[in-house]
Amino acid sequence: MNQGSAINTRNFMKIIPLTLFTLTTLVASSMANPSEKDRTEWFHEARFGMFIHWGVYAVPAGEWEGETIKGIGEWIMRFRNIPVAKYKSYAPQFTAAKYDPEQWAELASSAGMKYVVITSKHHEGFALYDSAFSDWDVMASGAKRDLLAPLAKAVRSHDMKFGLYYSQSQDWTHPGGATSGTIGKVWDPAQKGDYDEYLETIALPQAREIINRYDPAILWWDTPVQMTPERVAPFAALMAEHPQIINNNRLGEGFKGDTMTPEQHIPPRGFPGEMFEVCMTMNDTWGYKKNDQNWKSSQRLIRMLSDIASKGGNLLLNIGPRADGTIPQESIDRLEAIGRWMDVNSEAIYATQASPFPRRLSWGRVTQKATDQGGTTLYLHVWDWPADGEILLPTLKELPATGIILKGGAAVTAESSADGVIIHLPGAATDPDVSVVRLDFSKPLAITQQPYATPDADGSVTLLALDADTYGVVGGNIHVEGTGANAYLTDWAQHQYRVEYRVKTGAAGKWKVEAEIAAPAAAQLSLNTGESSQTVKVSATGDGVTWKTMPMGVIELPGGEAVIEFKPDAEKWNPIHLRKVTLTPLTD
Repeated sequence: MNQGSAINTRNFMKIIPLTLFTLTTLVASSMANPSEKDRTEWFHEARFGMFIHWGVYAVPAGEWEGETIKGIGEWIMRFRNIPVAKYKSYAPQFTAAKYDPEQWAELASSAGMKYVVITSKHHEGFALYDSAFSDWDVMASGAKRDLLAPLAKAVRSHDMKFGLYYSQSQDWTHPGGATSGTIGKVWDPAQKGDYDEYLETIALPQAREIINRYDPAILWWDTPVQMTPERVAPFAALMAEHPQIINNNRLGEGFKGDTMTPEQHIPPRGFPGEMFEVCMTMNDTWGYKKNDQNWKSSQRLIRMLSDIASKGGNLLLNIGPRADGTIPQESIDRLEAIGRWMDVNSEAIYATQASPFPRRLSWGRVTQKATDQGGTTLYLHVWDWPADGEILLPTLKELPATGIILKGGAAVTAESSADGVIIHLPGAATDPDVSVVRLDFSKPLAITQQPYATPDADGSVTLLALDADTYGVVGGNIHVEGTGANAYLTDWAQHQYRVEYRVKTGAAGKWKVEAEIAAPAAAQLSLNTGESSQTVKVSATGDGVTWKTMPMGVIELPGGEAVIEFKPDAEKWNPIHLRKVTLTPLTD
C-alpha cells in the first residue's frame, strides 16, 4: 500500500464500519434511485447559477507585503506560505459591514440565475458561520454573525435553490488538513497533525452541520487530496442519508456524484449522457483580488452561457465580494447585462437540451426542447448575423411550421435545399451579443450530420477554428476570436491546452498538413495521429497577429474516422494563434 492509500484507522473508521462494497452500494443507492429524474430535474432545467467565493482572503485581496501575488486571490495563504497566526490576524478586518444578502439574491435572480452556491468553508479553513467544531469561523472575525442563514433565506425568497461549497480535504489552518496536493507537508508547524483525525473531527462533523442547519440543495466538494475510498466512506454514508442533495464529483475516489465539474474551460462536446456544470470566473480569480482587472466582456459571458447550454450543461458564474460584503461594480454590470439578455431569451436556455447538430455551426449555437404535442422547438443562437441574411441547418429535412426572432417578434422564413434547411433572417441582428430565433416543428427532427470534417470537392480537408475541439485545464482554455472563415484560436497560453480535429476520409493514405499560424515567438508542438507522433517547429511570424502558412508535416490516416491532435511541447512552448489547417492528399 503506497502512502496515498495508507490510512490511520485508529479512530476514523469507528464512525461507521463500511466496506468498499458498502460504499459502492451507498453511492449507487443515493445517486440512482427511482426518483432520480425528480431529484435532478430542477438542476437540468436551471442551466445557470451563481458561485460566491467569500472569506478572509478578501482582506489581503491579492496583496502580500506590498506586492500583488500571481494567481488566484483565495490561494494567497498557500502561494505565499503565510503562517497560520499571521493569516488569522486578517480576520478582524473581515467585517461584512455592508453585506446585503437581499441585494445579492436580487442580483442573481435578475441575472436569470436559478441557484446560488457559496463557500461555507474554503481551503483557508475559515467557516462563514458559527461552527460547533472550530473556533476558526465567522465569530473570530469582524463580522461576528452567521453569514449563511440570511443568504439562504433571501435566495429562497426569490425562488432559487441554495447550495454550499465545502472544502473537505484541503485546510491550511486546522492541524492535519491537506496542504495543496499532499498531506503532512506543511509550511507552518501549527499545521502539523493527523489527516484522518482532521477528517473525523473537523470535515465530517462540519459537513453534517451545514446540512442540518441550512438544508442545501447542492453540496459542492473540492480538491479531494488523497481522499481514498476508505476516507470517502463516512461522507458517502452521510450523503446517503440526504439523497435529495445534488453532489458534484469532487468528494473523492469511488464517489461519482451527480455532476462533472470542468473549471474555467468549456468541454468541446460536453459530456453526453452526463450532468455537467462549468464553473467560471468573470476575471481571473475566484476570491476578491483588487488588482485583477482582466474582466471578460458581457458578450463573452453571454456566449459562454449559450455555448454551455448548447452542450447540455450548466454555467456556475462566480462573484468575489470584498471583505465588507460589497460586490465589485464590474461584476454587477456584467450580471445586469446578462439579465437584460435573459429577460428576452431565457426560454432558449432554461429546460433546454443539447443541440441536435453534432458539429459546431459557423454562425452560432443551437438548443432544443421537445413539445407536449410530440414536436420540437429549436432555438438558433445567432452569434454572427450573416450579411446575406441566410443561415443553414445542415442535413435537416423538415421545415418549421413557424419561426420568429425572440427579440422584437419578427417572423423568419425557411426553404429546403440540397444541404439542409435555409433560414432567411430579416434585417439586421436584433441583439449585439446573441440574437435568438425560435423555430417550431410539428414532429421530431431527423438530422444526419456527422461529427467529422470530410474532404472538399478537390479532395482536400479544410479545418477551420470552429472545427477544433479545444481541451483546457483548471487554469483556462483556448477560445475562438473573430467570425466565419477568419475566426481563429487564441489564448493558447499554457502547454497543457491542446487541440483536436475529427476527420473522416475515404481510403487509407498520406496527407500533407499545413496550417495558418500567427506566432509572436517561436514554439514547438507535436502532431499526433493514432500511435504516430512527430515534432513540429513553429517559426515566429512577427509581433501581433501576423499570419503565415506553415508546413506541419505528413501524416498517414487509416481511412474512415480519425483524430488529429496538436499538443504543445512543455519545454518549448510560446502562445500561438491558429486559424486554418489544411490536409492535402498525397499520391505515390
